[in-house]
Amino acid sequence: MNDIANSSAGQKIRHRIVVVGGGAAGLELVTQLGDSLGRTGQAEITLVERSRTHIWKPLLHSVAAGSLDRAEHELNYMAQAHWHHFTYRYGELTGLDRAAKEIRIGATFDDEGREVTPARSIPYDTLVLSIGSVTNDFGTPGAAQFAVPLETADQASRFNRKLINACLRANTQPEPVRPGQLHVAIIGAGATGTELAAELHRTVRAVVAFGLDRIKPEQDIQIILVEAAPRILPALPEKISAATGALLVQLGVQIRTGVPVSEVRADGVMLKDGDFIPAELVVWAAGVKGPDVLGRLDGLEVTRSNQLIVRETLQTTLDENIFAMGDCCSCPRPGFPQPVPPRAQAAHQMASHMIAQIEARLHGKPLTPFIYRDFGSLVSLGKYSTVGSLMGFIVGKSLFIEGYFARLMYRSLYKMHLSALHGHVPTFWRSLTGIFSTRVTPSVKLH
Repeated sequence: MNDIANSSAGQKIRHRIVVVGGGAAGLELVTQLGDSLGRTGQAEITLVERSRTHIWKPLLHSVAAGSLDRAEHELNYMAQAHWHHFTYRYGELTGLDRAAKEIRIGATFDDEGREVTPARSIPYDTLVLSIGSVTNDFGTPGAAQFAVPLETADQASRFNRKLINACLRANTQPEPVRPGQLHVAIIGAGATGTELAAELHRTVRAVVAFGLDRIKPEQDIQIILVEAAPRILPALPEKISAATGALLVQLGVQIRTGVPVSEVRADGVMLKDGDFIPAELVVWAAGVKGPDVLGRLDGLEVTRSNQLIVRETLQTTLDENIFAMGDCCSCPRPGFPQPVPPRAQAAHQMASHMIAQIEARLHGKPLTPFIYRDFGSLVSLGKYSTVGSLMGFIVGKSLFIEGYFARLMYRSLYKMHLSALHGHVPTFWRSLTGIFSTRVTPSVKLH
């Protein structure tokens, strides 16, 4: 039943709300539900997440480039659960029993192979799936072996360590730097790929400046952005694409568009037109799909890209007790040929909508359709610039912006996320102390 269930003894059992996935949408949802329903005892809120800490996904390119210390931006799930009246369960979703209304999560193990938590089942009355998306390499040979995806903070840190090690190796080896040894090929020129290209241009040179005197940046370091579509940022307005491309070219970034990758090798990338790009450092940022587990959830409908198909209410098509939001779902968008795009602002809006949906369920009220509002697009190019567009809610039409104002708007998106997790006042004081704090560490990560 949708409202609070009763036990056979006549005692009330709190409605069990289980959210799987602690990304931007999932963590915002359990935090706010915990502060309302959990704190007052109206419901039991549980978050299931395979990681120990949370970091806002749009920051991962900065972690990979080394311009951001992930430790300063990570949030511990156990601490957040304690502060905001929800329960955190460590583990990865492995299955679903819709008849029994239980999810199954797998066992977890430490670095030595010892079991940390056992495989177990968790019952629910309302289930919300928010496990995000994973990189889709389309089965490209060598991609899984030689290219690093940027789905998690660990993967971003892995690439940064690989980059630093490559620079140290090149500086100490007896022979000269090989062609392509310090080249970085970024496959996919969406927001992640283009932002990473701009950040890397600055941070790699900053790393070399810390005493790696045998490396000549203008000669030995090259960043190549590869996109199968006819232009970079194909999902964003053409004006943003053109402005971003012009700045990247000015920085010396090579841009290859209109040509897919046919193979990734240890020493570079082979394109389908026969060209070979020497690059021993490769990032795969092209294509997204739903995690494989979504196709094994007791018959729930998925798209060809393995996203859960949901109604406008965010309920899955075959089970009204199961919802999905964020990148892992395909939500219809009335009046548009494509579903709601997998973007941070969509996830934030879905989390806010789900709060009202759950409260409506608890009180037996009808659910309402989710309406996505596109507030524009912003692309951060690090210290160099930020470009984007704001939609008509301000000026009646799309407004192209760049520079300092665009950078402020980009930062405000992160502040909105922090406010949803910590509240407006703590976020304000955190921002204020950040302005006046004195940096005593290098501006780039060196280890």
